[in-house]
Amino acid sequence: MSEHRRKPPQPQGGGRAAARRGQSGSSSGRRAAPRGATESPSGSHAPGGEEQYGSRAEARRAAQRSGGGRRRAAEPGRGGRRAAPPGRGRAPAPGKKRIIDYPRFDKYGWRRWVPSWKLVSGLCVGFFGAMVAAAGIAYAMVGIPDEAKTATAQNNVYYWADGTQMVSTGGERNRQIVDLSRIPKAMQNAVISQENKTFYDDSGIDPKGIARAVYNMAMGGDTQGGSTITQQYVKNAMLDDQSQTISRKVKEIFVSIKVGTKLKKQDILAGYLNSAYYGRGAWGIQAASRAYFDKDSEDLNPGECAFLSAMLKGATYYDPAGATSIDSAATPKANQKRALLQMQDTLDKMVEYEHLSETERAKYTELPKWENPRSNTQLSGQIGYLVDLAKASLVKNDVVTTNQLEQGGYSIYTTFDKKKVEELEKAVTKVYKENIDPKKRPDKDTDVQFGGASVNPETGAIEAIYGGQDATTHFTNNADVTGAQVGSTFKPFVLAAAMTYGVRDPDLGEVQSEDERTVVSPKSLYSGKNKWKVKNYDGSVWQNEKGEEWLQTNDGGADATAGEAPDFMIDLREAMRESINSAFVQLGMDVGLDKVKDSAIKAGLLEDSLAGTTFPSFSIGISDPSAIRMAGSYATFASSGKQRDPFSVTKVTNKDGTIYTHKVQTEQAFTAKVADNVTDVLKTVVEKGTGKNARLTGREVAGKTGTTDGNKSAWFVGYTPQLSTAISMFRYPDDESVKNRQFLEMYGTGGQEEIHGASFPSEIFKDYMEDALKGEPAVKFPKPEAIGEVVNDEPSPSATASATETEEAESESPSPTPTQSETQEETSPSPTTSETCGAWEWGCEEGSDGGTETGDEGDGDASESPTSSATESEEAGNSRGNDGGIFG
Repeated sequence: MSEHRRKPPQPQGGGRAAARRGQSGSSSGRRAAPRGATESPSGSHAPGGEEQYGSRAEARRAAQRSGGGRRRAAEPGRGGRRAAPPGRGRAPAPGKKRIIDYPRFDKYGWRRWVPSWKLVSGLCVGFFGAMVAAAGIAYAMVGIPDEAKTATAQNNVYYWADGTQMVSTGGERNRQIVDLSRIPKAMQNAVISQENKTFYDDSGIDPKGIARAVYNMAMGGDTQGGSTITQQYVKNAMLDDQSQTISRKVKEIFVSIKVGTKLKKQDILAGYLNSAYYGRGAWGIQAASRAYFDKDSEDLNPGECAFLSAMLKGATYYDPAGATSIDSAATPKANQKRALLQMQDTLDKMVEYEHLSETERAKYTELPKWENPRSNTQLSGQIGYLVDLAKASLVKNDVVTTNQLEQGGYSIYTTFDKKKVEELEKAVTKVYKENIDPKKRPDKDTDVQFGGASVNPETGAIEAIYGGQDATTHFTNNADVTGAQVGSTFKPFVLAAAMTYGVRDPDLGEVQSEDERTVVSPKSLYSGKNKWKVKNYDGSVWQNEKGEEWLQTNDGGADATAGEAPDFMIDLREAMRESINSAFVQLGMDVGLDKVKDSAIKAGLLEDSLAGTTFPSFSIGISDPSAIRMAGSYATFASSGKQRDPFSVTKVTNKDGTIYTHKVQTEQAFTAKVADNVTDVLKTVVEKGTGKNARLTGREVAGKTGTTDGNKSAWFVGYTPQLSTAISMFRYPDDESVKNRQFLEMYGTGGQEEIHGASFPSEIFKDYMEDALKGEPAVKFPKPEAIGEVVNDEPSPSATASATETEEAESESPSPTPTQSETQEETSPSPTTSETCGAWEWGCEEGSDGGTETGDEGDGDASESPTSSATESEEAGNSRGNDGGIFG
């Protein structure tokens, strides 16, 4: 039917020329269909003599030859469908397929961008093939470690503050390689049982451990070592590259694989035991055996082998001698407990894996007898303490790790002043030789120890320390860790708190704002009565958790000399000069012990060195900060309230340049008004009080003496504007193998009836400071501004007279005629029966072990007071981490 609906032919005319014109003209409009397309197939010629096309193909060819209008003519027999114009519709397909058919040539739309399965599988095969090839190349390029080469490393060089070299140490290797036959089977089995029970069966690597380590490094977390003995051996042997990076870990994996395939298990085990670090500078089992037991490795018994395997976990926390210079948690007691538990666990596993019989295992239930650590001669005298202090500061502040320091190659610039270090050692040695004689007084003069430290108030730099007689024989740094309580040298922090926060209003609640408190003037009056019944700020009698009251004793059990009965009221300047315990204990209660604690921390003491912070005796020094921290906290007063943490390293460099530079950070802990008033009161102690032995020629000095009850420690802490120094003295057994060591009394030590802060410690301070400051100008302290209000200003007549004298002299430290307490400090005996004692006044009964643990010049004994449950000092070696912000 469609053929009968064709467009009728156009009228013709004009002959052939007109026909040609019409045909050529059709190129500008719709193309005319060939004449034959509208006629019957039987017709061969159209009118006018034009040729007719006899088929559809001929018609299409003719249309193509005609050169184009906008659209083609409809093909005969197609119902008028027209061809798409050029440039529109689907793109023409390429002439032939490409090698990588992407985008896909025969697909359209989104399907063109979906890769074929052939392409995907081909790429996967290519990728894995490349990985295998790369792994093969990497495997071929790495070599097997030679443990003999791991015995060499660079030294670390330490420099004095002036840039001259102090010592070159740390890179030596205390190591001897021994054959596996000289390593006891028990040692081999101990390590395998604890570290890698499948050692003889595994391939040498632990895929899970590797993935975990790589993930941790990629996420910036703690790195982890290899979990198989083979991986640990490789890690130990790769001393040329100990960086914690993914690339180094990948290299370690390939080396481990190669070692696992090329070496026998016995060789790997021997290599590990000969290259591992056991602490105490000992690399390898032979050096470790000598360092801990002074015997050859082949002579070790199973218990000693299990013990040494524990050292591989990290000697800092397992060496029974302790490592408090690195971490305050690594005390001898704590380390011994950890080492014993680890040793017993190893022995149990050896039995479980049938490496040891039950009968043999039962012989080793305690730590073996171990030797004290040894140091090389380069580290003798004070040098070893200085190096340990600097190393500890770097480790604590994440500058380098212990293992990195062991590899060496660092230049460490310290704050230590060579002249001051020598002068401090000389001053201590002089006092010791002139007064301490263990042969003459074996029961009194044995185990006498001194500690000391000097800090620059302007920067916080630790310029000198005295750690003990010799770092190669005495291993605890007495400048940094002792556990000796500080006594009345703590009282300045109570005074600073009273002038900063003020005392509370007894009519208001316990928590009071600054506006509700009264800032205290040094002219404020407090009771100097011996056996003073301690009260809360509101006037109620203080009681401990058992409902027991407490009577505070004074120096020698005496009342304050400046006051009169019944309460012997004196001002705080006089109370500091005479070191009256009752006045400062009550002042601390009025201010609030939380504020006293805050004041001590602001000054620079570390919180974990403060003990018994909820007991009245806290105010008179039952805490045990280090000499470094005490010198640093007094330096805060010397610098008008500006606190700077003590530090010992200024800069560290290695082959890559400077990797660390210390930046001094200053905080205004107290206002200048508060700090300068504390200093002015402490000047009185040196000028006319218990610290007179510390006076320096032509220089102003402020300071405080301190002594604990039981005469177990004595201190002097003092300063000039240029230098703050703390000196401690105590008796403590040096034999670390002795169990339950305790501080010993010093009655009769040095031929003196008692040891006080006013005696040997202040003498050492004077001798040292005279020489240390020689050549430096004498600088005066700032004159203090008036501060606070006089509290308790309705005293007895005698107390009023004392206060009047103080006002007249303003900042000049007036005080009554010096008494015996100025030149000699006495420890008070335990409280005895008193007329004021009530039925519940604990500590007052005849024969009571009362008093306050520390204080000054014999301030009673808190360890035997109601505070004892919370305030007894930790046993010695309880490292409080006392080395400053960089060390804290």
